[in-house]
Amino acid sequence: MSTTTIVIADDHQVVRHGLQALLEAEPDFHIIGEASDGLEAAEAVERLCPDVLVLDMVMPGLNGIEVTRRVGKNSPHTRVVILSMYDNEAYVLESLRAGAEGYVLKRSTSEELVEAIREVAAGRRYLSPPFSGPIIEEYIKKAQSAVPDLYEMLTPREREVLHLAAEGRTSTEIADRLCISPRTVENHRSNVMHKLGFHTQTDVIRYALRKGLLPLEG
Repeated sequence: MSTTTIVIADDHQVVRHGLQALLEAEPDFHIIGEASDGLEAAEAVERLCPDVLVLDMVMPGLNGIEVTRRVGKNSPHTRVVILSMYDNEAYVLESLRAGAEGYVLKRSTSEELVEAIREVAAGRRYLSPPFSGPIIEEYIKKAQSAVPDLYEMLTPREREVLHLAAEGRTSTEIADRLCISPRTVENHRSNVMHKLGFHTQTDVIRYALRKGLLPLEG
């Protein structure tokens, strides 16, 4: 029996440990790493090259969709299963466009998550009901034909700054997190505001909520 190597990314330690216990109970699964935010997740995948990344949709640093884009570019061997509380079509389509192979709702059963990982590890796609079944190809076609939005004009570094700024981080805090200078952060902030047509921090937060870069709850 071949072994599927897995990295788990979720910002809640209890959830990570629960997922690890669940997945390690499967004889063909092996957890080789974990991450507590999006930046850590992207770095862990590049370093460890797992077969599958199980990734929370909303995390600090970078959200699941942006991490998925980076994984597709930097570690194309790794297949991504997104765990999400959002059961609307927009999030599914955005995830597929980013390159995710699996989309599992958090209310799903443990058996569904295990099935999703096995499916994507075998080169197939898995979407939780009601997005699964015969309509999966329709979702894939919609995702591929969707018109790019202004977010895709941003560079990877500008996206990092946008995510962290939306969380309310100061330029100094962002600089420390990304290991760049505060002046460089300010330049990236300015570029983001210009490209997206923003004028205030409120514009940034509203956009981040709409794009799913920040959780809608609380």
